Amino acid sequence: MADSPEAIRKSIRKYLIVGGILFLGTVLTVLVATVPALDIGRHGFDVYDCVLGLAIASTKAGFVAVVFMHLNDEKKAIYWIFGGALVFGAFLYLLTAWAKSDLIHDPLFYGDSKPNIKLGH
Repeated sequence: MADSPEAIRKSIRKYLIVGGILFLGTVLTVLVATVPALDIGRHGFDVYDCVLGLAIASTKAGFVAVVFMHLNDEKKAIYWIFGGALVFGAFLYLLTAWAKSDLIHDPLFYGDSKPNIKLGH
């Protein structure tokens, strides 16, 4: 905690810098979504745009967690818990990607309107 006026000024400066970074991240996200020159991959929204948007959002979430949620002042155990949650979340994404790449086509998984299921002969 900040006990002296100098420490309070330092904390306020840190919060303003991180707030500015978050604002710039938001502006960058909007520019990437709306300016055609910043569109990566094919024209329109595709996987590359999704990955870029998630990378920007994850960076912003990291700044919020470290500075505004004071994770930079916590003990090492919180880093293990937080890191474990990130690894588990990444595992769930990979599990979903693995299921989507399965060679067996399941019409209900891909959102087909009428499943092609034949019963009987």
